[in-house]
Order: sequence, then structure tokens, then C-alpha cells
Amino acid sequence: MSLPPDRPVHRSGADLGDHLALLRRRWLLFLGCFLAGGTVGLAIMRVTPPAYTATTYVLVTSVGVPEPGNQVTSRQREQLNLDTEAQIAQSAVVATRAAAQAGTADLEPVEVSVPPNSSVLTISVTAAEPGDAALQSRAYAQAYLEHRADSARAEIAAQQQLVAVKLRQANAALSTVIGELPALPRGGPEHTRAALRQTVLSRQVAVLTQKYDALKTVTVTPGEVISAATPPQDPSSPSLPLHLGSGLMAGLLIGAAAAQARDRLDTRLRTAADVERLTGLPVLADVTRPLDHGALHELSSAVLASCPGKRLLVKAVPPALGGTPVAVPLAANVPLAVLDGTDVGDLARADAALLLIGLDGADASDVASTVRLLSRQSVPIIGAVTTTDLTPEPVRAPRGQHTSLGKLVASGEIETGIGARTTAPMHPMRRPPGSAT
Repeated sequence: MSLPPDRPVHRSGADLGDHLALLRRRWLLFLGCFLAGGTVGLAIMRVTPPAYTATTYVLVTSVGVPEPGNQVTSRQREQLNLDTEAQIAQSAVVATRAAAQAGTADLEPVEVSVPPNSSVLTISVTAAEPGDAALQSRAYAQAYLEHRADSARAEIAAQQQLVAVKLRQANAALSTVIGELPALPRGGPEHTRAALRQTVLSRQVAVLTQKYDALKTVTVTPGEVISAATPPQDPSSPSLPLHLGSGLMAGLLIGAAAAQARDRLDTRLRTAADVERLTGLPVLADVTRPLDHGALHELSSAVLASCPGKRLLVKAVPPALGGTPVAVPLAANVPLAVLDGTDVGDLARADAALLLIGLDGADASDVASTVRLLSRQSVPIIGAVTTTDLTPEPVRAPRGQHTSLGKLVASGEIETGIGARTTAPMHPMRRPPGSAT
């Protein structure tokens, strides 16, 4: 098992657990951005000038002759299309009338809405001063009603003119038929047709006369103001929930993005999970000095299951950490020759390697450098052991001041030819069943 020589492996989190683990690793950065977002939201609220909203409620009624195309719905009462009326209330024509009534050409935008299941328009204006907001809201409402009344009167007048023209034409045709009847022989076909046409024209004149009279008596009632706007006491904006919530949400998103970016750029190894996430190496044990019995047993079992040969090299990252703290107890528990790297020939003789990684003392680039070194010697890496004890290995005395103990092997024999010097106390070594004493 080895790493790509170019860069460390980054495993992207694909589920919620990975993202939560990332936030736990970068909780300080995430919390800082979250609180900063809330602070910025409050600061924006403080510098935002207050605004006041005043609302006028207008009851809309039918005017003129009903139009057969309109249908009754939850938003349209009788022959009224309230959505259309809301658009008319926001039109430039109404705004011009409202400006004349308010005595100013600088009107604030108006917002018109239709409450469900009602014939009411809510006309709202937001301004910097409460008095201006109320004045402009009332001006918009009055201008809308006047525009609606004028439009209705103009439509009625146009219909009256059209009916009058038709009525004059019908009366003229009726007079012509009446004048022709005495000259026609009674009982003849011409007399019968003339009499029938006289009847039809008489009915048409009666209908047109009735419609003309109805148009003359139509009462134009565009609607009425049922609740006039008054100067509001409290500002409608800025809003504490809106600004604070928006700031916290923005801080949350920025914090999550910053934590993600920081996590991908930071290659420092602080936990065993960081080792597996950034290097791709399986962590066989997470130990401190000295190795306890349970951790040593698990490590020995994992080494025996993974080591492809008889000689295992314990390589420390960083090198000052030294491999002896793991090599000595491991040699006494596995039937392998455990090399601690103190001999110049250890790297060439090793069949596999185990990395001892000091947490908070190494990063992924250090591990990648070690992996490349082992790869050039064709030494496979079976895994890693992490430790939080970063005490450097004691400086060894010059050769000759201590007795060479050689390599620790399971049989208890000393291989002086490939030996490594160590000052650590010796532990009792197991012997395989049936070995010579």
C-alpha cells in the first residue's frame, strides 16, 4: 500500500457524517464566521435608516355595465377582476393623479395586494417619515377611485352613444316601413313582409330605448375607502429578526465554506482520522509511550495479518521521533525481525514498513515524502501507528560504549550482522512452540 507520489489523498465527504466531522475539526473557524455574520447583520440594522409603512384599505364595487367574460372565483367577486384592479392601482396614470393630490412629484413606490376571498385592495406605501407614508397611501387610494370612476363614466358614455346611433337607425327604418304599408295591397306577399319587418323593427326600437334609458340611470360607484392610512408609530424596517437571521445564515454558509476550504488546504496531522483521511494509510493503532498491553496485542495481530515477509521496518515520521518505542515491544510479540531504522542497511533489507506518525508533529507532505522513499526501495507500507508522545528518541552514545544487542527476533536469537543499537530495556521474548532453548 502506498500513496501517490505527487500529493496526499483527499477523501471528499459524501454524507452528513463527513460534513459534521469536518465542522467538528474546524469548529472554531465555523463558530467565528457564524458569530461574525450575526454581528454584521446587527451592524447593518444599526446603520439602516428606519422606514415606515402605512396602508389604506379600499372596498371595490362594480361599475358600469357587467362584462359577461368575468367569472366568479376566490379572488374575483361578481364581475370584478381584483388582480387587474391591483395592477391598475399601481399604474403610472394613477401615480400621476396621486402625485397631484399629495402635492409632490417625488412619490414612493406603492404596493397593492388582494386579501383572499375579499373585494378589498390594500394600498401600502413605505417612506422615511410616517406622515409622508400615510399621506401618499391615501393619495394613491383616492387617485385610484377617481381614475376608476372616470373610466366607468367614459365607458358608459361610449355605450350610450353607440346605442343612440343604433336607435336612430332603427327608428328611420321603422318610419320607412310604416310609410310603405298603405301603398301595398292587403293580403299580398309584399304587404306581409312589410308588416313582419315593422314588427321586428318595433321590438328592436323598444329594446334599444330600454337599454339607452338604463345607461342614463347607471350610478357610478367605484368603491370606497374603508380604512384610511394613519401615520404608523413603529418603523416597519429595519427588522431585528430579518437582519439578525440573515446575518447568521450568511455566517453559517460562509463558515461552512471556509471550514471546507481550510480543511482541504490544511495537511497537518492532528488525529488518527486525519492520517487516514489525508494519507490513505490505515491506522493500525493509536498509542502513547509506553505501549499498553491491549494496544500492543491489536497492533501485533494487524502486523502479522498484513506483513508479506519476515522483516518489518518501523519508520518514524518525523525522523527525530525514532522507531524504537514501537519496534522493541513489537519485536517481542511477533515472529518477525523488527528493524527500527538505526542501521544503514535496514531500508534495503525490509520486506514491509510500518509508519510511526507523531500527531501534531507531522503533516501529510512528510508522510508522502516517506512513502516516496519507501516506494523507490519497493518496500510496501502495511499501515501506520499514531502517537501523541513527541519526545525525541535519546541521542545514542558512540558505537562501542554499549553492547550491541542486535535485532530482536521471535526466536530470541541475536542477529549481530543486521543488528541495531538500542538503549531501551529488554522485554521477555516469546518463543515459537518447538523452538530450541
